[in-house]
Parts: sequence; C-alpha cells; structure tokens
Amino acid sequence: MDSALSCAGWRLSSSAVWLLGSLATLPVEAAPPLPLASIAHTISLGDTLEHLAAQYLGDARRWPTLQQANQVKDPRRLLPGTVLQIPVHLLPSTTATVTFSQGTVQRLTTRPLRESPTATSSGTHENVLPGDTLTEGTRLQTGAGAYVTVRLADGTTVRVHSNTDLTLQQLRRRGRLGSLQSVLEMHGGALETSAPPATQPSPTPQRRLDIETPVATASVRGTHFDVRVHPGGQFFTAVQQGQVAVRGKHSSHTPPAATLLEVAQGIAVDAQGQVGEVQPLLPAPDVQSLPGSAHDASLLTLPLPPLGHASAWEVSVARDAEFTQILRHAHVQTTWVEWPPVDDGMYHLRLRGIDAYGIPGMASQRPLHIKTQPVPPLAQSPSPGGTLALGEAQLRCTDVPGASHYAFEIARDEAFRQPVHHAQVAECSLFLKELPTGRYHWRVASVRTTQDSQDQGPYSPAQAFAVEHAPATVMQLDAQDNAPQVTLHWSAQAGQRFRLQLLPDEQGSKILDEQELQHPTWTSPPLAAGRYYVRLQVLSASGLRSAFSAPRAIQVAASVLDGSGQPLRTHTGASVQSP
Repeated sequence: MDSALSCAGWRLSSSAVWLLGSLATLPVEAAPPLPLASIAHTISLGDTLEHLAAQYLGDARRWPTLQQANQVKDPRRLLPGTVLQIPVHLLPSTTATVTFSQGTVQRLTTRPLRESPTATSSGTHENVLPGDTLTEGTRLQTGAGAYVTVRLADGTTVRVHSNTDLTLQQLRRRGRLGSLQSVLEMHGGALETSAPPATQPSPTPQRRLDIETPVATASVRGTHFDVRVHPGGQFFTAVQQGQVAVRGKHSSHTPPAATLLEVAQGIAVDAQGQVGEVQPLLPAPDVQSLPGSAHDASLLTLPLPPLGHASAWEVSVARDAEFTQILRHAHVQTTWVEWPPVDDGMYHLRLRGIDAYGIPGMASQRPLHIKTQPVPPLAQSPSPGGTLALGEAQLRCTDVPGASHYAFEIARDEAFRQPVHHAQVAECSLFLKELPTGRYHWRVASVRTTQDSQDQGPYSPAQAFAVEHAPATVMQLDAQDNAPQVTLHWSAQAGQRFRLQLLPDEQGSKILDEQELQHPTWTSPPLAAGRYYVRLQVLSASGLRSAFSAPRAIQVAASVLDGSGQPLRTHTGASVQSP
C-alpha cells in the first residue's frame, strides 16, 4: 500500500516556522537533493535501452545515458526481472503557469534547469504576474495579504496563500507524452491544491505530484486538500476530496508507515514529526443565513455565525467559485470579519471552521454581491429617532457628487417589509405632508444616470423617526401685576416646555428678554411702568415646537417707593399704586 501510494501521488512536508511577515527578504538556501532521485523499472522480456530511453527520456538516442547510470555491461542483454533505475533529473522538464496573483509575490529562478540532483545555482528576485511561465527550480515568496495561483502541466491548481515560501523543486515529464511528475518544496506558510482525478487506475499513474516539507510527508492522488504550518512547527492537512497518505519525519531510521486520510478527514503532525490521530473534519457551516451582499464603500464587513464547535473561522473571498483568485482571507474568533474594500462586482464567500487541533473543516460557500457605488447620502435630519410635525415633516440628507437624483424609501419596519412611501427627487430632501402620525423608518440611495440606464447605489442605513401632532399654541394667559414685576400663568400638558419672549411693542421689532421655561409660569424682571407684550412657544417632550402665540399686552403700573427706593407694599404684600 505505501509503495503504491508513493508512486501514485504527492509527498507533503512542512517547515517548523509559520512565516508572519513578508518573505521577500528570506535568504535563498542551497537546493537539497531531489525528493525522488530515480524511477525503478523492472525489466520485462523484450525491453531494450533504446526502448526505455524513448519511453522515459523522450529520445531513444539517449540510451547510453541509461547504460552509464546503471553500469550496464551489455546493453543488448537485459535480464528480465532485474531493476533498472531511471534518474529523474534526466526526464524532460515541463513548466508551470501563473494564472492569478495579488499583492507582493516574488520569484527567484535558478539557472540553468537542474541537470543533476545536487546542482545549485543563484538568481534574482522578480515580481510575479499572471501569464508568467515558471520553470523548475523557481522559488515563490508571497508577502502579507498576497496570493498567487499556479497551474502545473498536469492541470493541478496550486493556490499559494500569503506569507508562504514555496519552491517548484521538480517539473518533469516521463517521455514526450508520458506521465507528469511534479515536486513542490514548501518552506513555510499555507497552500491549497486541486488535482484532477486520475483517469484510470494503474500501477503507472498519469501524474505524480509531491509536496515536501521538513516534518511530514503526504502522498495524494487526484485530490483537493490543503496544508499549513502553525507557530511552533505543527503541521496540518485536511482532505476535501480524494485521499492523502501522511507520513511523519521523526528521528527513527525506519521509515514510518503512512496514515491514509479519506474525504472529510484531517491530521496534525507535531514539530518532531510525530503524526497524531486521524480527526473527522468539522462539517460545512450553514452560510445561507449570511447576507449575500455588502454595501459599505469604506470596509468590507461580513457577519459570521456563532463559533459553536469551532475554535475559529477561516473566511475567504474570491472572484471565482473555484477560489483560484482569492482576494481576502482571514482567521477570526469573532462573529464578524472586516477587510479593506473590494471593487463592486460578484464574488464568492467561503467559510470553514477550525477545530481544537487547528485543522480546518469542510467548506461552505455562497455568492457575494458587492455594490457600494454610487455612495449613499448621509442623513441630516431628523436625528436618529427624532420626531417630525404632522403636515410639516421633511427628511433631509447630503448631496452626492455625480448623482442625478435620489431614491427615498419609508416603511413601518426596519427591514422595509412594510413600505408606505417611495419617491425619487432631484434634491436630497423630501417633504411628507400627507404622512399620517406614527413611527417609521427611512433610507435613501443615490442614483446616477448613464446613456443606457440608471445606476442606483446602495441605500443608507435605515433610521427611525416619528410623526406627531405639533403642540397647540398657548391661547389663554393669566396675569398678576405686582409692580414693578408681572407674573404670568397658563395651562400645559405634562412634559411640555416653553419659550417666552418679552417685547416692547406688538410688532416684535425688538426682544427685551427671552427665556426657556420648564414650568407654565413666568415672573418678569423689575420693569418700568408701562405697556409690554409677551408671546409664547410650546416645546413638546418629543422636541416639536408650536407656532408663537400672538403678542399679548401686559401693563405694569407705577408704584409708590419708600425712602430706600423700594416699592411700598400693603400688609398683603401688594405694591401701593400711584394715584
């Protein structure tokens, strides 16, 4: 079983250090020997070195190379049952292609293509762009927030996450059109792979893909799985599709047996290469309850379900459903995630739970629509939860440059399932003379007109408001003249406040005194004898204001003063009026 798996699939290993920052400055080490030095071929009746050179090396004329590598004395006499070693570095080389990149992704390409298992060379860092061809020996380094997707010659897609250091150690083809053999050396970070399933079961598989790291190996065939290393050196892998055989690299001289992982299984390997128990992956979370759209132009904020059995969430946003073009990725332990914004468009959201061992679970995904432009206006009035007067209600908001008009919506509920009014107006203001009393919510969107259509942006956050009757104007005043002061009283309702203005004439050309009163009574300051006028405005508990009352005349009579200049008063306290 182990031998079959080794020939059929991938070899995985991980570094003991999780790379937290940009990896562009990491020193480039001398390349280690190729993980697979040779292919063992058992001689069958009729085999010749020319035939084997054509089959494996793609050129029958290279048979002397096989003769020399295996020290064959008589090339015309190959004994059936004996084993011939085909050096892997002699196989024709292939290339890989960059299909997507974001952020700082650099490559270091060695020269020339490796011609022996121990060859070393040097190179310089270059930025990686989509469409670039990568040769054997290329080292890829992704910085923080950077991602790159590479397509190998056999159709396998490798999605390299941020803060990852990866070398395309081996890109070889068996003969001209034979099976493909690729080896990736992962120095640190995280990646996902999607390998096409094998077309047919065979001892000689159509492709082989190995991922190599220091603490563990894994062999895979036609599968979708991911690999990552956490701080402290722990290695984790999880299988979404296919099979993976994991083999730890501890200090024992005897190669350990491989642990076979099936779909929805994962495993952890400690920094010493000890393989843990096979763990069932957390089930795929329910993402249908999550919003399918986002509208904030300043931040991409998404709510998440409660953690439940997960210790954290792994959240990704990509342009495509295959997640070969990842734009945002995060691990969070909260019920929301927040990123820098992305351009308007259709995207895909993927969510996975991380279990207590650090192993990511099965993934769920759903479409995600980003629509932020044109930006919505900002609400000006009323203030959130404010009250407007019946027949005089007005909603006001800020103008948005480039907007041709604005779309208002009013509803009974915050979710706008009970709409009561919709209007499109040229100015960011809406009068609501016919809206009855009650409690409502309102929102507004900017609309820009193009040659072909009207483009409406997202609505602003809903705000509550109320419509009430404005308080009635004070109609009746009771005056008490106590020269040189006057005291007024009037009727009022609970919670009302009042604004009183003292005027010298009925026209109100000048305000002698103005006060806001908490109670329905007012005593004037000492006044000279004569006629004055007052007017009142009622302020309701919800902030509405009545109209000012008509000016009311009050008379201050002349009073007799005592020797100190103070009003002379009777035994009842009333001032003595002048005759």
